[in-house]
Amino acid sequence: MPKLSYSFYEQKDVVSIAVQLLGKQLFTLIEGKLVGGTIVETEAYNGVIDKASHAYGGRFTPRTSIMYEAGGVSYVYLCYGIHHLFNVVTGIKGSPHAVLIRGLEPIVGIDTMLMRRKMPTLASRITAGPGALAQALGIDRKLNAKDLLGEEIWIEDNGISYKKEQITSSPRVGVAYAEDDALLPYRFYIKGNKYVSKPNS
Repeated sequence: MPKLSYSFYEQKDVVSIAVQLLGKQLFTLIEGKLVGGTIVETEAYNGVIDKASHAYGGRFTPRTSIMYEAGGVSYVYLCYGIHHLFNVVTGIKGSPHAVLIRGLEPIVGIDTMLMRRKMPTLASRITAGPGALAQALGIDRKLNAKDLLGEEIWIEDNGISYKKEQITSSPRVGVAYAEDDALLPYRFYIKGNKYVSKPNS
């Protein structure tokens, strides 16, 4: 199936891309193991003007430098020293936009995901939330700054689409430090999908 193109990732409106990524399918191929599923929850981070973004105010560090590349690469970072989080870099070169992938409905390689998550049976927590999702897909810092049209991590358009009324928007999770920007409705998810992280009313 077709991988998303650079032109998809290089669109200028990161909020629109966060919505468009719902229903797309994320895959990793690590040590010969293919795993993946359908994206059901995302969050947009709107670059230098967004107080919740790592690149707010033009912050440029060894960690954030990948955000300034042209869209179509991965940005993986460690949160609280525990969880790896996977972001899609979007926009044109020099405009540090990113979309955090927060929830995934597993489709392929579920046995591998269960092993990585140390879970005996399938439950929604396997990939609900960005840390769980990254662990299940084997995503860590080794997959930072990877080409999303490459052979290790990529996103496909397999024709799944959701109607507007199936999608909910809400403020992002865990960004209270962003003051008024913490209230922006930049989190998007599929209503009623059990692989969406909490809160998911």
